[in-house]
Amino acid sequence: MSGTSADGIDAVVAEVVRFRGKLRARVVAHLHRPFMPALRQQILHVCLHGSVAEICELNFLLGERFADAALAVVRKASLQPRQIAAIGSHGQTIHHLPNAPTPSTLQIGEPAVIAQRTGITTIADFRVRDMAAGGQGAPLVPFADWALFSDNFRPRIVQNIGGIGNLTFLPPGAKLERVIAFDTGPGNMVLDAVVSVISRGRERYDRNGKWAAQGKVSNKLLAKMMSHPFLKKRPPRTTGREEFGEPFVQKVLSSARRMRLHPEDIVATVTAFTASSIAEAYSRFIFPKLNQAQLNKLQIILGGGGAKNPALRRMLEERVPHVEFLTHEDFGIANSAKEALAFAILAHETLAGRPGNVPAATGARKAVVLGKLVRR
Repeated sequence: MSGTSADGIDAVVAEVVRFRGKLRARVVAHLHRPFMPALRQQILHVCLHGSVAEICELNFLLGERFADAALAVVRKASLQPRQIAAIGSHGQTIHHLPNAPTPSTLQIGEPAVIAQRTGITTIADFRVRDMAAGGQGAPLVPFADWALFSDNFRPRIVQNIGGIGNLTFLPPGAKLERVIAFDTGPGNMVLDAVVSVISRGRERYDRNGKWAAQGKVSNKLLAKMMSHPFLKKRPPRTTGREEFGEPFVQKVLSSARRMRLHPEDIVATVTAFTASSIAEAYSRFIFPKLNQAQLNKLQIILGGGGAKNPALRRMLEERVPHVEFLTHEDFGIANSAKEALAFAILAHETLAGRPGNVPAATGARKAVVLGKLVRR
C-alpha cells in the first residue's frame, strides 16, 4: 500500500481465513519502506503535471519497488515466496476523477512486474471494477473495517487520517449493506504541503504537532477553507489531490499571507481544517442515525499518520466531545499495517471469487469482484 501522501510503501504478510462465514485476519509481519525524497517528488509531480513518458516509466519503477517490499516482508515473516497465496497491491494513485464526464481513476505500480520479480500471483487495480459498476472507486477499505472492527453492541467510526481523511461507520451488529463510508476531506495532504513550503523543504510534516501547538487558529481563514464545495456534498463522495493538492494549498497560503498570519498560525489553522471537516461530517451524516443511548456507546478508532499528531487529535476531541477515542493498536493492529492489511483481505476475497466493494459506500450499482489478476 502507498497512499496519497506518497511517503512510502507499507507491506504486510497476513493470514486471512473465513470461519463460520466471518473473516478473520492476523498480521504475521509488516514493514514500512519510505520513498527517497527524489522519488516522492517525482510521484507528486506526475499526479498533476506528469507526461505520458514519465508516468509510463514510473509505473514500472514503482512495480520494482513494490516487489522489493513484498519480498522483504516475506523474509521478515521467515517464509518463502512459494508459501504466499497472493499479493494484493493497491498501487500508487496518481489521479482520481470520480466526477468527471467519464469517471476514471489511475493507480500505477505495474502488477506484472511484481508477479515476475516475486514469483507470486498478484492482484491489483482494485478500484477500476467498482467504477465500471457505477461507483466512485473509493472508499474500498470499509469491507476490511467491517470484517475487523464490527461490534454487536457498540456503534463505531473507523476514521483514517492519511493524505485524505475517510471514515467507515459501523452500526451495532451491522450487516455489510448497512455500512456507511466516505471521504471526509483532506487528512494530512494540505497540512504536509503547508509545512513543506513554510520550512522550505526542511520538514515534510508537522512532527508531533509541534508547529500547530505553538500557533493560534485563524477563524477567518478556517471559515474560508470550510466553504470548499466538496464539504457540502452528500455521500457517497471521494476526493484527492485534484481538489486539495497544490493549487488549493497555494490559495490557502496566499490568503494567509494577506492576513499576515505567522507560520505557526497557518499550520494550526490547517490542522483545525482537517479536524473541523471530520467533525462536520460526523454531525451531518453519522450522528443523526444514532439515538442518545447509542451516542453514549460510540467509539471512534483513529488510524493513519494523522492519528500520531497530538495537536490534530486534541482538536478533533474538542470538536467531538463525550466520545471514546481509540487507535488500531487497541485492537492489536499496528497503525502502519492497517491499510496494507485491508488490501490483503480484498485480495483474499478476489481469489475466492467474492465481491469486495461496499455499494452503499462507493455508489456502485452492485457488489463486484475487484481487481486484475496476474498469475505467478
